[in-house]
Amino acid sequence: MQKITVVALDAMGGDNAPQEAIKGAIDAVNARDDIKVLLVGQQSIIEKELEKYSYPREQIEVVDAPEVIEMAEPPVMAIRKKKESSIVIGMNLVKKKNADAFVSAGSSGAVLVGGQIIVGRIRGIERPPLAPLIPTEKGVSLLIDCGANVDARASHLVQFAKMGSIYMENVVGIKNPKVAIVNIGAEEEKGNALVKETFPLLKECEDINFVGSIEARDIPNGYADVIVCEAFTGNVILKLYEGLSSTLLRVVKKGLMSTLRSKLGALLVKPALKKTLKAFDASEYGGAPLLGLNGLVVKTHGSSKAKEITNSIFQCVTFKEQCINEKIKERIVDNSTKEELSKDK
Repeated sequence: MQKITVVALDAMGGDNAPQEAIKGAIDAVNARDDIKVLLVGQQSIIEKELEKYSYPREQIEVVDAPEVIEMAEPPVMAIRKKKESSIVIGMNLVKKKNADAFVSAGSSGAVLVGGQIIVGRIRGIERPPLAPLIPTEKGVSLLIDCGANVDARASHLVQFAKMGSIYMENVVGIKNPKVAIVNIGAEEEKGNALVKETFPLLKECEDINFVGSIEARDIPNGYADVIVCEAFTGNVILKLYEGLSSTLLRVVKKGLMSTLRSKLGALLVKPALKKTLKAFDASEYGGAPLLGLNGLVVKTHGSSKAKEITNSIFQCVTFKEQCINEKIKERIVDNSTKEELSKDK
């Protein structure tokens, strides 16, 4: 019997909701029959939008959520007060095991808070990191953490490295992924207090392939598969990455359209350029999972279009099929418990 992955999708979250969220869900179920999407949001609005599409009815279900958490609302207060919001109801579907995952392009703060308060952490995981895939010359790398834990400790970063390795090996398919910590130089003695404390701990980890420090300029060339840092640094890297990519794209397009000769050249290079630019399109890789929770929560860009939503849903299927949470518990939590017991003896 085929296993179905049930994904609760926040239909009201993001700049392009509900149209792009719903289109993303439709594209996902039309492409695969092993997915069921629970569209969580204002029922009348969702049902009216669904009338535009043809899709397998048994794979889409509407879950009414009359309230919406706005981007500017204080996250903790919003989660506590708006119990009938799409984010809270969607998270509760995961908590109660009525959904395997929750995907949202809505308020980052509310998603992060809801993930910890409602879905909850795996026992033994100190902090859940937000971990997006970023394009590189060699494929993709996992940036962990990029927004959940600004004031992290060394022990948190060690767990980030281990969770990132599990994710890259099982979801992306990179065997023995290379792990590096973000630093201002390659030398071990460089860095701030957090990096200096974390470096030797990562070096001692036998269950990860730690390759040392990575400077920001080496991230795009794919020097490491898992890039470890606290959320402040990670978010700066991510936002610069996204801003620079879009700026370069505009500059290249402007240059190609500047003269008749360049326009003729653009026609010749268009197929190859299109393929290259597709590899650097963040929407191709889905959203950023919040790792270490009792269920999967995926945060997509606030400006997400249907393609990113669809790929985020596919991402949830792989996460479930590869039993990522079970592997995190087995390889990180259970191993840590065994080590502590052996020390006590």
